[in-house]
Amino acid sequence: MITKTLKLGWIGTGRMGFAMAQRLVRGGCDLTVWNRTRAKAEPLAEEGARIANHLSELSACDVVFCMVATFDDVEEVVFGPQGLLSKSRPGKGPAPRMLVECSSISLEGSAELRSRLAEFGTQMLAAPVSGNAKVIKAGKISFVCSGPKTAYDEVAPLLAHIGPSSSYVGEGELSRIVKICHNVMLGVVTQCMAEITVLAQKAGVPRHAFLEFLNQSVMGSMFTRYKTPAFVNLDFKVTFTPYLLRKDLDLGLEAGRKYEVPMPLASISRDLVQSMMGNGMADQDFATLLVQQAKASALELEPENVPVSDGLH
Repeated sequence: MITKTLKLGWIGTGRMGFAMAQRLVRGGCDLTVWNRTRAKAEPLAEEGARIANHLSELSACDVVFCMVATFDDVEEVVFGPQGLLSKSRPGKGPAPRMLVECSSISLEGSAELRSRLAEFGTQMLAAPVSGNAKVIKAGKISFVCSGPKTAYDEVAPLLAHIGPSSSYVGEGELSRIVKICHNVMLGVVTQCMAEITVLAQKAGVPRHAFLEFLNQSVMGSMFTRYKTPAFVNLDFKVTFTPYLLRKDLDLGLEAGRKYEVPMPLASISRDLVQSMMGNGMADQDFATLLVQQAKASALELEPENVPVSDGLH
């Protein structure tokens, strides 16, 4: 099926959802968008999207994407009194053929969602993402997907409009555990990056010089390069909140208990994120782990005001 003939719906135009939906519209897709705060979705109308007044309007779409924050949000926008299926009846529709669910939720929540959608004849592809709004705009986001292989094969061309990489890892909720593992690493690596950057600075190495070396070494990555401007110039504009990182670390620790896998680094990182939030650093980007580490090391940080690349361009 040619992707441009599909009627697509999109739920959620926050930092991530807006940028993802925008790439579908710019790819020429037929897209109808809904967001709780309509004003956040309206700029997409200027690029050719339609803005839905009610979520139930999306039930007539072939494929609906969902990108919200938590399982409670997913449950509300899909099954709530004003939700996607609020005017539908099991087996009688109207209901989309497929829901592509991109939020970071637990395995159990994802399985429950899949089961309830099946009652309406709707398949689900779990498709959480790696990246943030800036990464999406740079065209470097990646998806990890699980569910029916036929569902993945159908929407893979749509995913390619949003980002260059999607991986199919199997049936059911396997993509959820992959994304949880990914975000556990996000917290652990950021804490490690904060520790070694503070250590280098206390020994006399400017942060920008240390990170320039790190990013060019075998230990450098797209992530370390991306976080370098925040670490060097202390610009902590939100890409991912400490609250959301704590949620994902909790999901990782819960999975560790379920599968009897000890996760000492994840546990320590979770406690450090909690400590940071308790000290009032909850409203900026989670890279403020650097600030907490500096305070614990009796180091007063100042912006270095050095132009550094984020590696995305």
